[in-house]
Amino acid sequence: MQSIQVALTANPYEISIASGNLERLGAKCRALSLGAKIVVVSNPTVFGHYGDRVIATLKQAGFEVSYCELPDGEQYKTLNSIAKIYDCALESHLERSSTLVALGGGVIGDMTGFAAATWLRGINVVQVPTTLLAMVDSSIGGKTGVNHPQGDKNLIGAFYQPRLVLTDPDVLATLKPREFRAGMAEVIKYAIIGDDELFDRLERADGLKQSDVDAELLSTILTRSASAKAEIVSKDEHELIGLRATLNYGHTIGHAIESVTTYQVNHGEAVAMGMVAAGKLAVELKLWTQQDAQRQADVIRQADLSLTLPPGIDLDRIIAALKSDKKVKAGKGVFILPTRIGATKTVGYEVSNITQDLVSDPLINQVLTAMLPIPTT
Repeated sequence: MQSIQVALTANPYEISIASGNLERLGAKCRALSLGAKIVVVSNPTVFGHYGDRVIATLKQAGFEVSYCELPDGEQYKTLNSIAKIYDCALESHLERSSTLVALGGGVIGDMTGFAAATWLRGINVVQVPTTLLAMVDSSIGGKTGVNHPQGDKNLIGAFYQPRLVLTDPDVLATLKPREFRAGMAEVIKYAIIGDDELFDRLERADGLKQSDVDAELLSTILTRSASAKAEIVSKDEHELIGLRATLNYGHTIGHAIESVTTYQVNHGEAVAMGMVAAGKLAVELKLWTQQDAQRQADVIRQADLSLTLPPGIDLDRIIAALKSDKKVKAGKGVFILPTRIGATKTVGYEVSNITQDLVSDPLINQVLTAMLPIPTT
């Protein structure tokens, strides 16, 4: 069993990673002295696989447990879904000591966390991630929120830390290959921004598809990624010193791709495309070498993620979407760009002509054009 501490001054918590952890959820929650009432928030697919086991372990630990079902998909990550969680909280008579348990992937985790942050001005939330992406990234760090239909992802949200993140790698057995690929994009991100040893391990793997990743490699992926995020969040919980912003590598253009494709491209797929674009930007700005960009591309390809944009995508809409990114200040944005495998720097973004030290619309257009798929005849 791996126990990783998110060492925050005010709200420290554990990331517990172990096979069979699902059955330990009740005991773990009881050890935190949570209130008697719990609402489990999930979607029909995940709850169909694991809901009975989660409810059983919580009841065995003495909790009063209710269930709140939300539809599955990024398109439902809205305030309407939050209202459904509020309705469940009201019907279950939740109190300030009560808890919401997020059983699912990043969408469920983000919405449940936001509902917990805002119901009764803040109740407990426990994250039980069931996708690789949620296990290595979205369940950790307290970023919660929902999307706005006319803007960037997670425009409506709050920083709100969970009381516990409980990961059971066994649940990945029911994860679809596409969702596993999405999670691998975030793993590759961690390697590029600060873990060259993890990158070397990924590079040496026989393959990075779901069927290729054995228990030893999966354990390395989960522990090193979770540890990396825990360390960054512990030092920069609210993105005040810029360290946590490095976690946005690949996300600036990635979020725009998600939005423009109305989430037909999922988060991990879009982040992979965003990392390819960021790598190309870094080469053009002479921040890192073409060789490193190729190494990144090779690992992304090994994970069965695309190096090209979706056919027919509107590049002008991608560039327009960048203007509503959450990180834009006074009309100016930033990009996290790599300087070598394991290191990045923050680079300014302005709507201007291409310069040596800034990302610009013309440069973005140049890079994205190079990523368009070659038409077949």
